[in-house]
Amino acid sequence: MGMYSFTQRSSKDERTYSLSPSIRSLAIFTRYNDNMFSDPEKNLAQLGLAEGMKVADLGAGTGYYSIIAGRNVGNSGRVYAIEVQKDLLDRLKSNAANEKIHNIEVVWGSIDTIGGTKLREALVDRAILANTLFQIEQKDRDGLALEIKRILKPAGKLLVVDWLPGSPLSPKNCLPRMIAENLFNKNGFTLEKTFKAGDHHYGLVFIRN
Repeated sequence: MGMYSFTQRSSKDERTYSLSPSIRSLAIFTRYNDNMFSDPEKNLAQLGLAEGMKVADLGAGTGYYSIIAGRNVGNSGRVYAIEVQKDLLDRLKSNAANEKIHNIEVVWGSIDTIGGTKLREALVDRAILANTLFQIEQKDRDGLALEIKRILKPAGKLLVVDWLPGSPLSPKNCLPRMIAENLFNKNGFTLEKTFKAGDHHYGLVFIRN
């Protein structure tokens, strides 16, 4: 099965991922090296999504993780795609419509302040933070972790995917894995597992205490 790549622009970065043909109609394709980029489908498989779940995608950009999650949770589930840039939310809505995914609710909100996501407490079963953590200023990181804890149900799970320091493609301000682990451990999460999210990314799954 062939693989493809796309470039996604979010509020502060330009993200490049690999995708399988099942969602290739979403992407603007460029040349792809099979070992270079992170695959959202494979990463989400680590999160254990199931029919009927509610999921928050924090810093959703134009929605590649949101759309895959929307497929996984089905018509009885719900995905809340939270993004601070309204133009990206417009593109996300268009992408979802093109893919005939109708269970995504776009939310114009902030992810690094308590209440900023506009979601109620203990609403979601799963949360996604993909290629977003490195963009959060140090002073706002605890607020981010606590907001994710607030919206997750007890024993809910959080997926973190971010850039590996030292990669030739990584941004200069990327956050080392151990710092990411410590951030969530001290704010009410327990690390369940780590995994390789591509040659240039690390993956973490946490459980909300």
